[in-house]
Amino acid sequence: MTDANTATHSTTNAATDTAASAIRQTMQALGQRARAASRAMARADTATKNRALLLIADAIVEQQNALIAANRLDLAAAKAAGLEPALLERLALSAGAIATMVEGLRQIAKLPDPVGEISNMKFRPSGIQVGQMRVPLGVIGIIYEARPNVTVDAAGLCIKSGNATILRGGSEAIHCNRALAKLVAQGLSGAGLPHDAVQVVDTTDRAAVGELITMPQYIDVIVPRGGKGLIERLMREATVPMIKHLDGICHVYIDDKADLEKAAAIAFNAKCHRYGTCNTMETLLVARSIAPRILPLLAPLYAGQQVQLRGDEAACAILADYPRLQPAQEADWQTEYLAPILAIRVVDGIEQAIEHINTYSSRHTDAIVSEDYSAALRFLREVDSASVIVNASTRFADGFEYGLGAEIGISNDKLHARGPVGLEGLTSLKYIVFGHGEVRA
Repeated sequence: MTDANTATHSTTNAATDTAASAIRQTMQALGQRARAASRAMARADTATKNRALLLIADAIVEQQNALIAANRLDLAAAKAAGLEPALLERLALSAGAIATMVEGLRQIAKLPDPVGEISNMKFRPSGIQVGQMRVPLGVIGIIYEARPNVTVDAAGLCIKSGNATILRGGSEAIHCNRALAKLVAQGLSGAGLPHDAVQVVDTTDRAAVGELITMPQYIDVIVPRGGKGLIERLMREATVPMIKHLDGICHVYIDDKADLEKAAAIAFNAKCHRYGTCNTMETLLVARSIAPRILPLLAPLYAGQQVQLRGDEAACAILADYPRLQPAQEADWQTEYLAPILAIRVVDGIEQAIEHINTYSSRHTDAIVSEDYSAALRFLREVDSASVIVNASTRFADGFEYGLGAEIGISNDKLHARGPVGLEGLTSLKYIVFGHGEVRA
């Protein structure tokens, strides 16, 4: 290497190191401010938090046109960058989407405040009284892609649950997220709460994510909302605990005691209501004795939506005339398609269905259609998923549908939070003790 090349290489390395150092300092400063704000949020009363939420909602209504203008900048940049149509759809912020965000904030304000709730109080033989109190987690880092509505949902849930949060939205939504961040800060300050309780990372540099997920001194938990690539990266690199799910490989099992009309409606809705969601059915399991009757009922419904079917040998034999059919491979049982593709397997009965689900499911959401009460109870007990459903579509696995208000994400982990994560999932329990002067003998 010549002296000139060496000098150029050294200059490039120095510039890279300087940029990395700047990102690190920025994220450390965000973390320090969030930690300080979290203490004020933990002691904030319910009325103050609700006032902040309503002020933010009002500000969003007043600044609707400015938000749509910012969103147009994001959409133009995203189209120029060749973003996929599905992501463009998520990125778009219409007047209807803004109204939904506002209504979400107002609904969160109406929800019971879990913070400070005392439960399980019991007297012990020593005379002390022991129980538990629900408290905020502290500082929550949230990483998400495309959807600007997540900025508002996440801010609202964290405020109501007494937490501070650092939001790192996708670079494709940077203009809209900046605009929303100002409105959130305005609402917090108007209610007398620290505006640093909700901070939006202002850089699009991906290095900011790496810093955020490795600051356990400031961040108590990370909630990632994004594609499989993002979650896999965080699972490799994060030193902060996470509330997450990796895949949504969801199943519907149609039992031999199923009502055919009910089964057809559920299996159609679970697949075709929306393709790109984590609670969409990806594999349909059908009891062998009922398969020759239910699959021909479902075939024209799926054909009308141009759904490609990938069946096992028995399913292919029954659906031989279906125009978009191909034999299933082992990989099909392990795939979250997020597309109009459905794997179908014919099973001997509930035992084989449960075995298949517990082998291939991502532990997100699985459903049974059956009029047999005993079979339904067995399915509920033995299927090891965050949401287990009887006689309803998997699409109901959602915080709003569960009565949690907005959700910050869905977890298929088993510790701390499982399933849709609402206000209670953003808190934890600590033991509290009331005494009357007792000392331990």
